[in-house]
Order: sequence, then structure tokens, then C-alpha cells
Amino acid sequence: MVIDVEKANVLVIDDDKDIADLVEIHLVSEGYHVFKANSAKEGLSVLEEKDIKLIILDIMMPGMDGLTLCSKIRKTSTVPIIMLSARSADLDKIIGLGTGADDYVTKPFNPLELTARVKSQLRRYTKLNPNSPKGKQDKEIVLAHLTINKDTHMVNAYGKDVKLTPIEFDILYLLASNVGRVFSTDEIFERVWNEKMYDANNTVMVHIRRIREKIEMDSRNAQIIKTVWGVGYKIEE
Repeated sequence: MVIDVEKANVLVIDDDKDIADLVEIHLVSEGYHVFKANSAKEGLSVLEEKDIKLIILDIMMPGMDGLTLCSKIRKTSTVPIIMLSARSADLDKIIGLGTGADDYVTKPFNPLELTARVKSQLRRYTKLNPNSPKGKQDKEIVLAHLTINKDTHMVNAYGKDVKLTPIEFDILYLLASNVGRVFSTDEIFERVWNEKMYDANNTVMVHIRRIREKIEMDSRNAQIIKTVWGVGYKIEE
């Protein structure tokens, strides 16, 4: 079933009640259904009971922290995860994205910006759940060791089906649909996130690394996604 972005279920996991309430107010005003949890344990219970389409996850929580919870969720789900953190250093963002998060927002944050990011992630996620009409021909990109189906968002690498997050799929599809072309990190960010990259960060690099871990036989000796040093990334036929 195609997700109605304006009525999607969003789970906010944050032990700070004031922040959780603030996020809820703004998301509800946009038509989303919001569920709140004050701990990782409570968040996991909500995930089991509700059809959650996006998670907003605080990093610093008592008990199981957000990084550990994100890794746990990623073992079974590709639902978009936006991390919230007071830590703004590049290394903290790398660690957060490296656990499987799709986006990283630092505190204090602008609620309108967070809402915009929620909308962006949900629109991307809807493409993973399309109702393809019967008889519609699948659109596939078939390369050496890699097959990507645009209609079903299925990826097969070296004969093995691979589960990618929406962001990961969009990056891989961008490269695979432009065989031989080198994309800079700025270009990838602007094409996939649909916004300008104003300051240098490692967001794209972290996602490329995670994609390689999933599709390459040896992520340290990548054969599918090639690095063109000093320029960017490409996929060759």
C-alpha cells in the first residue's frame, strides 16, 4: 500500500518530554500521527505494535542509547531514522550515520526544518512501497555483479539480494543509472537530498561506506562503486 505522507505514523523516542512534545505539536499540525516513547525499550514496544513509517531518535538516553537502538532497528527494518543530538561535531555525525540513520539534526533545532526533513524522508520512503500495476514492465539496471529494479526497489549484488535504506538506494541508483560518470560528494548530496551542501561534511562518504559494506565482496577493495581520488565516485559497466 502506498503511504499517505500526510497521515504517516511517526515515532519520537526522546527522554526529554519537552522536546518530544514540541516535535509532536509541529508534526500533528502537518497531519502526521505521532507516537512518543521515553526510552529505547518503550520505543521498541511501539515499533512492534504500530505501523511506524519514520523514527525521530534522540542519541543520549538512559539505558540503551540511540546509537545502539538505531543499529538494532537496522537489523530488521529500513524505516527512515532521523537522529537528534546536542553533539554537532563531524565525528559525531559520522558515528550517527554509520549506525544506519538517514539524517542527523543537531539540538537546538528549528522545528520547521525538522518537519521539512521528515517530509523529505517520507517521500523517499514511499518509493520503497509502490503498488506497481499488474503487467507493468519492471525497469532494471543490469551491470556486472549488480542488478537494480527501479519499480520494486530490489537490489541484487553478486547473486545476493541486498536490503538498502531509501537514501542508500537513491545514491546507488544515481550512480548506476549514469555508468562511467563521476559524481562529486556535493553533486550526490544535492541530487539525493535535493538541497545545497553549504559546508563540508562526511554525510555522503558515510552512506557510500555503508552501501559498500552491503553490496561489495570486500568493501575495502570495492569493485562496484569506484573511488576517483580527489573527484568523487562512479560505477563502471
